[in-house]
Amino acid sequence: MLNLRGMMGRKLGMTQLFLEDGQIVPVTVLEVGPCTVLQKKTVDREGYNALQLGYCVKPLNRLRLPEQGHVKKAGLDHGFRYIHEVSVDDPNAFTLGQVLTLKDLEVRSLVDIIGVSKGRGFSGTVKRYGFSRGPMGHGSKHHRALGSAGQSASPSKIIKGKRMPGRMGGKRVTVKNSMVIDVRSDENLLLVKGSVPGAVNQLVSVRFK
Repeated sequence: MLNLRGMMGRKLGMTQLFLEDGQIVPVTVLEVGPCTVLQKKTVDREGYNALQLGYCVKPLNRLRLPEQGHVKKAGLDHGFRYIHEVSVDDPNAFTLGQVLTLKDLEVRSLVDIIGVSKGRGFSGTVKRYGFSRGPMGHGSKHHRALGSAGQSASPSKIIKGKRMPGRMGGKRVTVKNSMVIDVRSDENLLLVKGSVPGAVNQLVSVRFK
């Protein structure tokens, strides 16, 4: 097995599985890989050991000329939509153009999953933080408004970090220690317990413990 600490993939959706004891477990289905080695980075040259991986094939004519030259160095005739770096102990154990799948990896029972949460736009405090609303009668002037936010005389300002309306979602989120329920390496599928940040078909990074 290769000592690789992570790979790219995409979120396919959610379903549920029945365990042997009859328990129902909600799972998120992830397509992990295949990823292709584009570049090897070593301590002698770059100062750290890592692999540059490409995921999701992109036609060569859709790349800029410098990008075309970069993939041709790896002996490839196509590009990739996503390119990420993954740290490894020994980059020389890999070859340029090598295709990595779940079959090459030792997937343990716990993984970290990194994704971008769904963007909710500009949201109020009721939706963003779960604030209570005011009376909904016609005479009320305070339905879903924020209300008082600052002090009167001293310090006469709004304290930094106060929860207020603003942009919600669309941030990098890491879910740590997600339990692996099933690994289907023939289909490049990884089934993890619970939810994963992001929308369907969105890029995720799986980090092996």
